[in-house]
Amino acid sequence: MGKLDGKVAVITGATSGMALAGAKLFVDEGAHVFITGRRKDALDDAVKQVGRNVTGVQGDSADLGDLDRLFDTVKQEKGSIDVLWASAGVGKQSRLGEITEKDFHDAFWLNARGTLFTVQKALPLFNDGGSVLMTGSNASLRGYPNWSVYAASKAVLTAYARVWVSELRDRKIRVNVLTPGQVASPMLAEVMDEAAKAQFESVIPRREMGRPQEIASAALFLASDDSSYVNGMELVADGGTTVI
Repeated sequence: MGKLDGKVAVITGATSGMALAGAKLFVDEGAHVFITGRRKDALDDAVKQVGRNVTGVQGDSADLGDLDRLFDTVKQEKGSIDVLWASAGVGKQSRLGEITEKDFHDAFWLNARGTLFTVQKALPLFNDGGSVLMTGSNASLRGYPNWSVYAASKAVLTAYARVWVSELRDRKIRVNVLTPGQVASPMLAEVMDEAAKAQFESVIPRREMGRPQEIASAALFLASDDSSYVNGMELVADGGTTVI
């Protein structure tokens, strides 16, 4: 018996990396999973990789019309949601003194605004007792140079969680933040060169990046009844980087 048997899960931004690993694991644990991505070719490939019990819905989590279409599809095909992993996000280095309006807009438009409306638009379909998790970043816990805008756009998620726990208490919907550290993923490869990766690895106690599957396992914990008494919390999965 799987930990998510009979459950319906929605994972945004799940065409690669941690969220794609999570989609595979959730399906292995018995869920039907809806995944999203902006690029059709990448989404189609992700659906093939998951292989079964998966529905791909193309869309941008910063686009409210795309979010409406996503949840309309969920309603038509499954009728309700048990787990929402709001994972779509973007990260870019921008140093104080050189930050542009576009840098700020891009980060907050998707990471802060997109996440909020993803959760809000999912609520009418949510079964009582469900689980919401959002992908944070340990950049919001340490002072990494050049990452202030990204860090700030992720820091708001813990504030969301604390307030939403109170607002959703009568429905027994749990809200938590999953905060990974440095994880070997396509997104990381896009924003860091080899020197930057080596620098990040040097501050991880085990001197090795996290793996997407390790974050997926933490997401499964928050999605399942294993974490039934965990609510309004930030689960940091960064190999101990932020405690040393």
